Amino acid sequence: MYDMKNVKRLSKIGETAPAAWEAFKQFDAAAMADGAIPKKYKELIALGVALTTQCAYCLEIHRKQAVAAGATEAELAETVFIAAALRAGAVVTHGTHVAGIE
Repeated sequence: MYDMKNVKRLSKIGETAPAAWEAFKQFDAAAMADGAIPKKYKELIALGVALTTQCAYCLEIHRKQAVAAGATEAELAETVFIAAALRAGAVVTHGTHVAGIE
């Protein structure tokens, strides 16, 4: 199901909803542009989110963009463990809703 060739289909989706597509592209470009947070860090954040949401497309796109922005293998590895810690932490804290501990 996940094939990077499918990303090319985005243009077809955009053709059928052009106003929303253009707004999305502009928003995405603005959010990911260099700013108070440098591009490399934004891509590492995006990669961490993609690891958490488990979006195969985002993983590939933001890994490539992070490397292009200068991310090192060590930074990519730490991003993996940050995402893992946050995901595990969410499970543990949500456990307070079900554990019945008063």
